[in-house]
Amino acid sequence: MDKIKTRRYIIKYLMITVGSLIYAAGVSLFLDPNNIAPGGVSGIAIIVSSFTESIPTGTWIIIMNLPILVLGTIFLGARFLISTIYSVVISSIAMNLISAYVTSVTDDLLLAAIAGGVLMAVGLGLVFREGATTGGSDVIVRMLKLKFRHLSTGAVFMITDGMIVSATLLAFGRFDITMYAALSLAVQSVVINRILYGSDEARMVYIISENDREIAEKLMTELDAGATYLKGAGAYTDSEKNVLMCVVKMRTLPQVREIVRDIDSDAFMIVTKATSVFGEGFKDHNDADL
Repeated sequence: MDKIKTRRYIIKYLMITVGSLIYAAGVSLFLDPNNIAPGGVSGIAIIVSSFTESIPTGTWIIIMNLPILVLGTIFLGARFLISTIYSVVISSIAMNLISAYVTSVTDDLLLAAIAGGVLMAVGLGLVFREGATTGGSDVIVRMLKLKFRHLSTGAVFMITDGMIVSATLLAFGRFDITMYAALSLAVQSVVINRILYGSDEARMVYIISENDREIAEKLMTELDAGATYLKGAGAYTDSEKNVLMCVVKMRTLPQVREIVRDIDSDAFMIVTKATSVFGEGFKDHNDADL
């Protein structure tokens, strides 16, 4: 059992490392040299570093993430943020190293915006699939959702990223760079959704366990997944049981299995396909009419 867990953690952090390096390459080779800031803390760091050349973008990302990670550790727990801290450190160091030894791959803003957006999305997709983040606004949104669960995650990201992209116009005074930053952000959104969710496929999970309350709490706090109790009764014992039901995106299914396995390795868990899911975190109810 220990060997299996060790192997799982090695694979997890190997994938986070690869994803962080790809993410860093997208920023350092394409976006940062062309002052394209497609949202998030990395976007703010690109803007700030353009005025303070003595401090590279990667260093600014670490500096800006420090207070966010401290607050995240307080509200979300150290265990949850260990992988995020690791990703932030690896990607930031990689950005500084790449920037120090490699100049911009291209001066073509269109190519830089698309290539940078694709690489960032691929890197983020690998990191997200392992239950980590690259820090910044991802952690902030998770903390806000603990207090205000009614908030739309997509809306919060759209507002914050939109403000950062708009700030490029004030910082550089060039409307074309602002438009390319918006394009790069759009490319990121499309590619990362395809990597993480495929054709918007989700999974419906039923869990029967004596530790259902603890599992439900972990699903809601660590994965931001909604959960519903269904009342059931054992056919053999006729005893009442809670059946925990939740619908999750494909990318979080490994984390669901890990949570259930860690809390109750004897739990009964059923996973089925959910081809169309409407509601917060999934499709909007109006999408079917488009």
